[in-house]
Amino acid sequence: MRHTAHETSTQTLTRLIKALDNQHPITITYTKADGTETIRTIEIFDITVTAVGDIVLRAMDRTSGEARSFRLDRIQTYTIHRTAYVVPRPAADEPRPARGLATITVLYPIDLPALARVQLLADALAA
Repeated sequence: MRHTAHETSTQTLTRLIKALDNQHPITITYTKADGTETIRTIEIFDITVTAVGDIVLRAMDRTSGEARSFRLDRIQTYTIHRTAYVVPRPAADEPRPARGLATITVLYPIDLPALARVQLLADALAA
């Protein structure tokens, strides 16, 4: 189990991107907006950045089987599992509303290390 207070958000994001690339589920301790903590096992399928700059993980919740959103800064601890994804993803063709979200497309070589991907994303966000 990793505590996000003991690492930078870049380190956390890098590890979560690797988990997404490898399709490994993650168990998180998450603090909701009302301050309550929940423990969930999730399967990330998308990472976005809101217009105000919050990094948001879009993931399937294994308990409910539904798509959920989790802000990176509200994840307290996480454990990356070595198993594979089991929950079906939402169809890629269904339109997603983009209310309040900024979309940034970053192209990179397929063999580019995850840390370099995060740096490219950070550079694109700063521009």
